[in-house]
Amino acid sequence: MGHLIMKGGPVMVPIILGSIFGFAIVIEKFIFLFRLRYDTSSFVQEIFKDLKANKPQRALLTCERMSNFPLAVVFKIGIERRMLSAERLEKILEQAGNNQLQRLEKRMGALASIIGIEPLLGFLGTITGLIRAFMMWEQAGANITVSALASGIYEAMITTATGLGVSIPLYLCYNYFISRIKYLAWDLNNYTVQLVEVLQELKA
Repeated sequence: MGHLIMKGGPVMVPIILGSIFGFAIVIEKFIFLFRLRYDTSSFVQEIFKDLKANKPQRALLTCERMSNFPLAVVFKIGIERRMLSAERLEKILEQAGNNQLQRLEKRMGALASIIGIEPLLGFLGTITGLIRAFMMWEQAGANITVSALASGIYEAMITTATGLGVSIPLYLCYNYFISRIKYLAWDLNNYTVQLVEVLQELKA
């Protein structure tokens, strides 16, 4: 592997660095999203049951125990401000939900940039490798040999393969993260609307 990296030329340095940062983000994101796995429906039903039983403090304690989960954070804010008007409460919860989405989307922009740049670096390596091969051909003229061209062609092929080999799995992981974030965003929006309705019913 080290031999292939050396033959890939200087462009391999940013490709390898990008892969390290990209896969570090992927690992961190997988761990983060795995910790957010919980029974949303059961949590919501428990909160609504406590609220309808006029036990808001118990509902708040449940939210505090699950303070790492975006929905619990938003619900806690909504319950604490339950006496506000529906319009004011909706705006506050919308802002709280957006804050949680920003937390979920952290480093996704960096990952998308790495996915886009890696194959471009690979293609850059292809061009520089072919330029080097043709320069050797020009210098050697009719005496050119396959071995003289091999280093430039190696550089061209290795960088392209590495750039694509890094970007493809990162792209698959990125799409998975996006789908999970969209699902969590839908949960936030849907259950927040239900919370506002329940709180307004209790005030009526």
